[in-house]
Amino acid sequence: MIGRGEMPARYRDRRDAGRRLEEELREYANRPDVIVLALPRGGVPVAYEVATALHTPMDVFIVRKIGLPDHEELAIGAIATGGVRILDERTIRAFGVSEAELATVIAAETRELKRREHLYRGNRPPLDVRGKTVILVDDGLATGSTMLAAVTALRRENAARVVVAVPIAPPETCDAFREVVGDIVCVMTPEPFYAVGRWYEDFSQTTDDEVHELLELAAPEVGLGSSSRV
Repeated sequence: MIGRGEMPARYRDRRDAGRRLEEELREYANRPDVIVLALPRGGVPVAYEVATALHTPMDVFIVRKIGLPDHEELAIGAIATGGVRILDERTIRAFGVSEAELATVIAAETRELKRREHLYRGNRPPLDVRGKTVILVDDGLATGSTMLAAVTALRRENAARVVVAVPIAPPETCDAFREVVGDIVCVMTPEPFYAVGRWYEDFSQTTDDEVHELLELAAPEVGLGSSSRV
């Protein structure tokens, strides 16, 4: 693992980052209680390399931010795979968001979440996280707000342990997660950080087609669907 403050070489692309990340996760290999969940879309190519190397099931875990009406960049909650809903009641009250306004935003984000789940997974049910060690993977962290929503959602789904694993993150964000998850793996924590994309030679957008293709490839190789909810 690259030390704090060191200026490492950049990853070639997300697949390269995934291969580097899996080297830090070998202790989780070949364990029947471990599954890998990717935050789409950018986390999927990274997670595919991790899941393939560790011989673990892989799936996507979709989180949609609920933004403040007319100021969507300010999060007032999130929804996630499995019907999980997290609301920041204090912020909602502070900005006077009405029940009707909140319902409208939630409905729109729920439609988008379902659209993505159907697009990526088809009719295949999500993996069952109950009692599992879940490795949550993304292509990097900046503030970590989306990842934190995913962690909260997985706890509500009764995951036994949550491991956050990313190729790149600022030191302070990586440190913050040590207080809230069972394990945090950040391969590189450079200072100054700038942005996630700064540390990739190729940071082109991951497409929906690529997500679908990698999930299809993962199914026979690492048993996607073998631990599905019943």
